[in-house]
Amino acid sequence: MKNLIAILFAIMITVSCNSQKIYSNFDISYSKSGGYAPIYENLLIKGNDAHYSFDGQGKKTKTNFKLTGEDIQNLNHILSQNKFRHIAEDHKKIYDRVSVSINVKSGENSANKTDAGMILPQYQKNWDQIVNAFQEIISKNVKNTQ
Repeated sequence: MKNLIAILFAIMITVSCNSQKIYSNFDISYSKSGGYAPIYENLLIKGNDAHYSFDGQGKKTKTNFKLTGEDIQNLNHILSQNKFRHIAEDHKKIYDRVSVSINVKSGENSANKTDAGMILPQYQKNWDQIVNAFQEIISKNVKNTQ
């Protein structure tokens, strides 16, 4: 009986660890979360594979899709063109508002940026263009987005 319990416990741990793997194994991530009526939106990209999830406003969506090489190249171009690595954030956090975080793990655009405390005014246009690029990917590939 003890062996059976130990085996079931080991299986349960293995399954729970693997279910979180998608959230840590990515090249580029875009997440939007917070607000008075909280929303949680995530786009995780690994190679050409993308995982999208949305939870909020009474809706839940999870989907996987493929991005073309051109989509990835275009996204990296927009990140470079808008100097993603050099965007400066105001580090004073503002609570109860929706904020966007972008994490690029490798390449020339490798950096983590968030507008949780606002983006400095001189970089706001660059930030908006980068956020719009992610939103275009989502609206192009995910049906019935908010």
